[in-house]
Amino acid sequence: MKKLVFTFLVAACLIGAANAQKLNLGKAASAASNSVSAFTFTNEDAIKLSKEAVNWMDEHNEVAGPDDPYTQRLERLFGKHQSQDGLALNYKVYLVSDINAFACADGSVRVFSSLMDIMTDDELLSIIGHEIGHVKNEDTKDAMKNAYMKAAAIDAAGSASKTVQALSDSQLGELANAMLDASHSRKQESEADEYAYGFMKQHGYNVVAAYTAFKKLALLSSGDTNVSGFEKMLSSHPDSEKRAEEVKAKAEKDGLWQDPGTVELPQTRLTE
Repeated sequence: MKKLVFTFLVAACLIGAANAQKLNLGKAASAASNSVSAFTFTNEDAIKLSKEAVNWMDEHNEVAGPDDPYTQRLERLFGKHQSQDGLALNYKVYLVSDINAFACADGSVRVFSSLMDIMTDDELLSIIGHEIGHVKNEDTKDAMKNAYMKAAAIDAAGSASKTVQALSDSQLGELANAMLDASHSRKQESEADEYAYGFMKQHGYNVVAAYTAFKKLALLSSGDTNVSGFEKMLSSHPDSEKRAEEVKAKAEKDGLWQDPGTVELPQTRLTE
């Protein structure tokens, strides 16, 4: 199993951050904070650029085919949610060693096979629910705007153009990397957590799985496991234990809590 072409963080986010680190965009970051800006960035721009960036990633990474067990499992779980809450979503699996997943403004959701190896079906559902939440809440628009300014070396305050420009192949690679390095605010992550919990509850899935997914991430962050790409992800998405407890509190309040017992990382792949 290959490593992703570039190592990156979750874009629209696998699991959120209590104190999300800000992406260092240098000049673009300071320009974006300027209240007077000639540069405008619309939802349509975010969708267009997201599609281009994801197409670039699909072309440069190994995507599981339709007969692959990973694809079949993902289709079984998430195929019914391709039209969810007014969103048109599409799913694919990257056959890579990094443990990760991301979603983009155009509705593209990409799940990494190594993540599927350690998460149960319900845990994956909770993770995808979180991803959908970021898309629905338009959190991905801000991430894409910052990524675009970085890849195209645009100063938002001083840009002479009010529209996005076409990107070269190398710029698309930089755009994809910058997009996936972007972080969300604690408020955005909290709202995506709420969405994920509501998604699980709405569809009759086991909400406790969101708790066990966080517990597994906490185990991975304990330092006992050296997982490709995961340490960098956790630098932007800490406090898995705290967030597991937040899920537990919600489930208890709703009368949906069932003690899962000791949560452990599986010793064998959950997708075979």
